[in-house]
Amino acid sequence: MDKRLRIAGIVGAIIFSIFVLTSEDDPIPLPEPPSATVEDNSVAVLAENLENPRSIAVSDEKIFVTEKEGRIRVIQNNELLEEPLATFRPAEVFDGGLLGITTHPDYTNNHFLYVFLTYEENETLWNKVIRITESDNKLQDATTIFDKIPGSVFTNGGFLKFGPDEKLYVGTGTVSDASHLPQDLNSLAGKILRLNDDGTIPDDNPFSNSPVYSYGFRNPQGLTWDEAGNMYAAELGPEKNDEINLIQPGKNFGWPENECLKTEQFEGAVMCYDPGIEMGGILFYYGDALDLEHSFIMTSLRASNLYQLDLEEGLKSQKSILSGAGRIRDVAQGPDGSLYVITSNTDGKGFPDRMDDKLLRILK
Repeated sequence: MDKRLRIAGIVGAIIFSIFVLTSEDDPIPLPEPPSATVEDNSVAVLAENLENPRSIAVSDEKIFVTEKEGRIRVIQNNELLEEPLATFRPAEVFDGGLLGITTHPDYTNNHFLYVFLTYEENETLWNKVIRITESDNKLQDATTIFDKIPGSVFTNGGFLKFGPDEKLYVGTGTVSDASHLPQDLNSLAGKILRLNDDGTIPDDNPFSNSPVYSYGFRNPQGLTWDEAGNMYAAELGPEKNDEINLIQPGKNFGWPENECLKTEQFEGAVMCYDPGIEMGGILFYYGDALDLEHSFIMTSLRASNLYQLDLEEGLKSQKSILSGAGRIRDVAQGPDGSLYVITSNTDGKGFPDRMDDKLLRILK
């Protein structure tokens, strides 16, 4: 009887989280079937049958998507190219593999891409950052620029973003929920790292001769900056206490000693979700192509929505932009102001249809 009550409680919590976090406003409908004339639709399906996609990077003419199993896919002229740009051999673990991807700020001239890869060496899991040189959708060169980030079966972090300062920021996860490495400044686990574009350590990092920018994280999933240059990160808790944090250099964000609450020792969260909604990518929207009420955009895997919200107003401002596509993993803004999202229904937690996973473009 107790077991049945516990199961009912879990199910109820999930239903409750989805109910309270879904706006009463009608979200943008997903077209069925997809239309080839995207101008007449709010959402266009640009690619289908992606295999466990994890991250998006957008250039002026192309969209790059990582697939967890090791492929970088290219979408050009609104079409998915048959041949991957590159194929790696990552570790076969549940939440590791080929994860984050980003373009260099000067990608138009140097054609540099960066990816985050989980691999196994001597029965030990690690993560590394690889810089790729691309030309005409072909791999020209691949160089490991940062290595030996502790790896995990479940919590690798894995985002890569260039900031307004043109430094590369890397989110890393803890090796296990029992590990205290996120509190150890000599470890790369459970950190946000700040690197030069060649993988070296910037002179102005908060800790001397260290790539660590901030620490005390469990499983960071997204990173973005507002117009004032403030940095925000999305952080996954263990089933609850998913956080949105205002990241500051040298600060401790608590894991595993503390979640969400601000103390003398630890930073508090800007937003804390209990039950968790399993955030993925986040961004501040700066375009004018979409008529959005709030600029902060957040994907949700568990709640299966793309949300907009005002961080100062909190949960009461949260509204759905897109639902009906299932689990949503990452979001990026295109040069024309449209939003690109990838679904994550083939990740082992979703309910994929025969065309999943998809890359979607939100037009209006």
